[in-house]
Amino acid sequence: MSGAKARLAAAELLMTVLEERRTLDEALASTQSFDALSGPDRGFARAMASAALRHLGRIDLGLAPFLDRPLETATPPSRALLRIGAAQAWLLDTPDHAVVGETVAAAKIWPRAQRATGFLNAVLRKVVANRKAFDAAPIEANWPTWLRTITAQGLGAKAAASLALAQTETPATYLTPKNGDAEALARAVEGEVIAGHSVQVSSTQIEALAGYETGDWWVQDIAATLPARLLAAKAEETVLDICAAPGGKTMQLAATGAAVTAIDRSKPRLKRLKQNLWRTGFHGKVETVLADAVEWRPPVPVDKILLDAPCSALGTLRRHPEGAWIKSAADVARFPDIQERLLRASLEMLKPGGALVYCVCSPLPNEGVDIVSHVLAEIPVSRQPIKPEEVQGFESTINALGDVLTLPNGEFGHDAFYIARLKRDF
Repeated sequence: MSGAKARLAAAELLMTVLEERRTLDEALASTQSFDALSGPDRGFARAMASAALRHLGRIDLGLAPFLDRPLETATPPSRALLRIGAAQAWLLDTPDHAVVGETVAAAKIWPRAQRATGFLNAVLRKVVANRKAFDAAPIEANWPTWLRTITAQGLGAKAAASLALAQTETPATYLTPKNGDAEALARAVEGEVIAGHSVQVSSTQIEALAGYETGDWWVQDIAATLPARLLAAKAEETVLDICAAPGGKTMQLAATGAAVTAIDRSKPRLKRLKQNLWRTGFHGKVETVLADAVEWRPPVPVDKILLDAPCSALGTLRRHPEGAWIKSAADVARFPDIQERLLRASLEMLKPGGALVYCVCSPLPNEGVDIVSHVLAEIPVSRQPIKPEEVQGFESTINALGDVLTLPNGEFGHDAFYIARLKRDF
């Protein structure tokens, strides 16, 4: 029965994400059937839902030959159980008898799916016997058509394919040491130093690692550490972190001893940032402001600004693969306007000669280099090209303009970030 309950929970997680357009993290926090699980069953339910989301497009193409009508015409519970069954068979190496038997058993204990047990049994028997259509589907098929189109247009077919492939891989977990001593942290958590400043760990029990309770480190993708490092804040400087939550970059800046003000317009996200500041001992050392930075201004201009602008987050699909399916082309298209307004507003807050790092966790040109180039063409701001020695491990990501674009095709796994460094000349 526990196997059936795990599959029921996985299907409900998938339904919550796809039918309600919620993130997997939100689904994990709100789905009762998942919350009722423990131990291996809980981990397996999450693994099934995650695998289905990472490979959703190819799974649907793989299921198509076994259906008399389009998958979208099936009821949401039936769709979810078919996708969970396919994920088990084609991605998780689950024994055939368990794929069919336990997934059908899940339908039998789920009132919303009970009428579909015969249909599910028939299709899943074909799933475990034939994966040809799934294997033949290109990696890019894991994305909806609109996403394949805009990434290919913006980055080229090869780079788009590398992003799609990265989405299928389980992301590494990186820690940023509070005191900057990556070697000591690696010894404490039995991890590996990567690029000289981050520590990769294999454990999934993050809160059990040495130094968590004492706030000696925080979880942060290795590419996400670059913007704060490139700002190079100093102890005597005033620094704004705009759109700061959840606070990884804020804590990096605070560790330099600079006078940091963290600004975010979201009350829940700012609350999370404050919690992270408490855990790491930076509470009271960072001023937090709940405000829209387009309208808010500091009392006096500041020395440096880090602007991690709101974006489509398409560079983080490795961690949040559901983003490809719960967003639309219209959702993505709305970001450049706010990004440019925030960049213009941020530059007004800088002292003459002050430095600003603009970044987005999106690889799309219209959210990154196009925004910066447009602003540079209209106001007296200059690029401060990023040098190879400043981005150890990411030297090859610097483009001809001196900006950084960390597409996930390097020697270690990381998110896709666009980063530009600017200087106010007026």
